[in-house]
Amino acid sequence: MSSRRVAHDVVIVGGGVIGLSVGWRAAAAGLRVAVIDPRPGAGASRVAGGMLAAVNEVQYGEQPLLALSLASAARYPSFIDELEAVTGRPTEYRATGTLAVALDADDRAALRELHTFQTSLGLAAQWLSGRECRSLEPMLAPGVTGGLLVAGDHQVDNRALTAALITAVEAAGGTLWRARVTEFRVLGDRVVGVRLDDDEVLAAGQVVLAAGSWSGEVAGLPDRAVPPVRPVKGQILRLRLPAGHPGLLARTVRGTTRGSHVYLVPRANGEVVVGATAEEQGFDTGVTAGGVYQLLRDAHDLVPGVTELTLAECDAGLRPGTPDNAPILGPGPLAGLVYATGHHRNGILLAPVTADAVAGYLVEGVLPDVAAPFTLDRLVDARAET
Repeated sequence: MSSRRVAHDVVIVGGGVIGLSVGWRAAAAGLRVAVIDPRPGAGASRVAGGMLAAVNEVQYGEQPLLALSLASAARYPSFIDELEAVTGRPTEYRATGTLAVALDADDRAALRELHTFQTSLGLAAQWLSGRECRSLEPMLAPGVTGGLLVAGDHQVDNRALTAALITAVEAAGGTLWRARVTEFRVLGDRVVGVRLDDDEVLAAGQVVLAAGSWSGEVAGLPDRAVPPVRPVKGQILRLRLPAGHPGLLARTVRGTTRGSHVYLVPRANGEVVVGATAEEQGFDTGVTAGGVYQLLRDAHDLVPGVTELTLAECDAGLRPGTPDNAPILGPGPLAGLVYATGHHRNGILLAPVTADAVAGYLVEGVLPDVAAPFTLDRLVDARAET
């Protein structure tokens, strides 16, 4: 076995959008950073819609998560401006808004109830009639009965974003190690580094666990420090406009049909991303005929013109879910170990606020107030009560 030890201020386990964002901000703050991932930018970060839907994603009883989401959405324009300036790479950040629509009376009632809840929280969402929805998006199905327009829910091309973040990490002086972490190195009650799949050992002053759905699978941690993260499978489609097609949508469209949520995200390059299923299938990432059928069927219900598009890609990824669907951020029971995982369906949205909070903690040792409700303690305490 190799006995050579490479020292860093910070080792980040996981090179998805969260690990890369933290790595960039930490390296830019002057820390010696290594981001470890066999395929940086792959995984759930690649298989995503790129929606920045802080308002449309609001759920009853999740007000702390809403505060975190709104803070991240507000941070996005400056985050993107700096990222694009540093790297020279476009991210296709688009402030085009999001339209959530209803197809029948039950959907309309549920959407009205959501609008009332949004309004009670002071959120900006405009109720539209079916005719007004079709005026904004003429390709919507004639049966659309109403909708909610959220001008502040934007989008970014998740693949362009992660490509820019990879460049940004290296431009800031960070190192990308294309390897797999097999074990945390623990000395007493402190994490002191990691072991890689080639038996290389990286010593580190602090280790950030940002491995998404695999965050609970790396060996070496005592049970009390293992985050309760599980994989939630999501299948997704990419459709492409044929040559000469005038375009399908101007903004993201969301809806519910047959009890399933579906979204269509138009890209500037003519693609339309359709997603996504939510399946408790462990670590399986296979694309199924049923999943593809469900997505195309539900997308067709909202926007019948999708059948004219070319099916360019079918893929599946694993969202990192937690018991309360909120991320795990900041310190835990072991010194030297910092969490940035469990972002479930909001990894792209929460990247800026997570990067600021975790990188700030790595430098200053203090977690900002907006991130403080999301430490591991809340889940450990809840598990102990049960």
